[in-house]
Amino acid sequence: MKSGIKLLYVEDEPFLGKIVKESLESRGFEVLMVADGAKVLTALGQFQPDICVLDVMLPNRDGFSLAAEMRRTRPALPIVFVTAKTQTEDVLQGFAAGGNDYLRKPFSMEELIVRLHNLLALTHGRPTHTDPNEASKIGQYEFLPLKYELRKGDHIRKLSAREADLLKMLVEHRNFTVARKDILLRLWGDDNFFNSRNLDVYITKLRDFLRDDPSIEIITIKGVGYHFVAG
Repeated sequence: MKSGIKLLYVEDEPFLGKIVKESLESRGFEVLMVADGAKVLTALGQFQPDICVLDVMLPNRDGFSLAAEMRRTRPALPIVFVTAKTQTEDVLQGFAAGGNDYLRKPFSMEELIVRLHNLLALTHGRPTHTDPNEASKIGQYEFLPLKYELRKGDHIRKLSAREADLLKMLVEHRNFTVARKDILLRLWGDDNFFNSRNLDVYITKLRDFLRDDPSIEIITIKGVGYHFVAG
């Protein structure tokens, strides 16, 4: 059954592309696959997708420059970068170009599907059917927001209400970018300078609390907000 979600899939590896395209179609997505970077913008205009999965390394045009141009014509289009690049600098470049999410190869189809639905929920207001107050697994940690606790094995760290609220908001946007202004307005009710400096302090605290698991990152996207990377 069709989900009504039109997905533009840009990938130049034929074998991988065929597998991903068929898997997405089996989940109800309507997929248009494009292998040549030079043809992406034309396909964008003709197909009018709801979401785009975009490889970085492509013939004729790279994904970063394409995303930047796509942003000018379709500012609200969710874009997921898929690439073998693994450096933090590449992740930052992807977000600077206009990407909403970043998935490293090799990836599981289940992870891609979850990220697509979550991103659509965030950008179009579609429900994710998750309860942010339930215990959440964050890498090697377990976060219990109602108890203000962050657990790792037998070690339990008690969080302040503000620390727990901030971590809960980051967890709700796990592997996505959340705007700094949105955090300030939701948690402090005002995005003034004083509150902004307080946010910096709390982000530093959370990074310290989570430092024992190297798979967890709170990446600062300059001028935008934070990208919370966690398994």
